[in-house]
Amino acid sequence: MLAPMNEDSEYWARYYEVTAERPAWTTVKEAIARFGPVGGVFGGDPAGLPDATGAVAPAEPRRAVDLGCGAGRDTRELLRAGWQVLAVDREPGAEAALRAALEPGLESRLSVRIEDLATVDVPACDLVNASLCLPFLAPAAFDAVWDRIVAALGPGDRFAAMLFGDHDGSAADPAMTCLPPDRIRSMLSGFEIEFWSDTEEDTRTALGEPHHFHLIEFVARKNT
Repeated sequence: MLAPMNEDSEYWARYYEVTAERPAWTTVKEAIARFGPVGGVFGGDPAGLPDATGAVAPAEPRRAVDLGCGAGRDTRELLRAGWQVLAVDREPGAEAALRAALEPGLESRLSVRIEDLATVDVPACDLVNASLCLPFLAPAAFDAVWDRIVAALGPGDRFAAMLFGDHDGSAADPAMTCLPPDRIRSMLSGFEIEFWSDTEEDTRTALGEPHHFHLIEFVARKNT
């Protein structure tokens, strides 16, 4: 059984160790590509070139909040693309795992906050990334965090996430939130959904436990 986010630090330490060197998830790669390059001295193409939406690439780094960053597979992808990243995780071991895997030169644009996702304040940013962390919140906490994410984003900003659908093996766990795809779409009513994937698979977790996964992956651009 998957461990709830607020239990079993040893479980999550093992998870971070196993996943530390794994590549970024598709959702964060999709989001980065849709924003286009970061200009100026921070990498990417020079400022003044249009991005994927026709906007001009900024001279300063864009800002991302990576919720449930774990060992940093998505955080590193954002840093490599020239982003300023606030990485958030409730487990103290996540910061050491993340920093240990960083390439030289990336740390100057990284901030790390060790805080429970159920109470985290999400600052204004261009992208909120939440890969496989929000489902580990109980429904009331999930709804509150979702509202804070939406409030942190302005028009043209993006939300990238991986959630568990209602057919997931954890759907009966009251400490977790696994939503029907239609409900997730309705919660994104103020967004344009740019990428969407709804898949089910009987496979194993990163730690080798059998599990039926129902994954909902999306990248959405805020309209208003």
